[in-house]
Amino acid sequence: MQHNPVADAMSTIKNAEISGKSSCVIAPCSKLIGRILKVMQDNGYIGEFEYLENGRGGEFHVTLKGHINNCGGISPRFSVKRSDMERFESRYLPAQDFGVVILTTTKGVISNKDAKSEGIGGKLLAYVY
Repeated sequence: MQHNPVADAMSTIKNAEISGKSSCVIAPCSKLIGRILKVMQDNGYIGEFEYLENGRGGEFHVTLKGHINNCGGISPRFSVKRSDMERFESRYLPAQDFGVVILTTTKGVISNKDAKSEGIGGKLLAYVY
């Protein structure tokens, strides 16, 4: 029984990167995980990914680029204001302007850089660097 599918998906990606694989399969999947993968793809951490229906919740086939040092889900999903973003960046990322914190906002699932430029906050989902 899975309690946190986002954390499970991120650990699957991390374990595949550590073992040097070129792709991984994330199952079961959801729209939220797909949007997180899209943000990771937009920031250059993963290659292409595709959704395949398998009759048990579907799965994502993700192509890895080898650019991920660490990634993980954030639990509990902290609410963060625009003014408090720096504190959480320093908590989850190793250096300033290195890596991405992914959060869900009223504008959708976006990175911390996009949230800062739009001046909005949200709930933290995951980090990757």
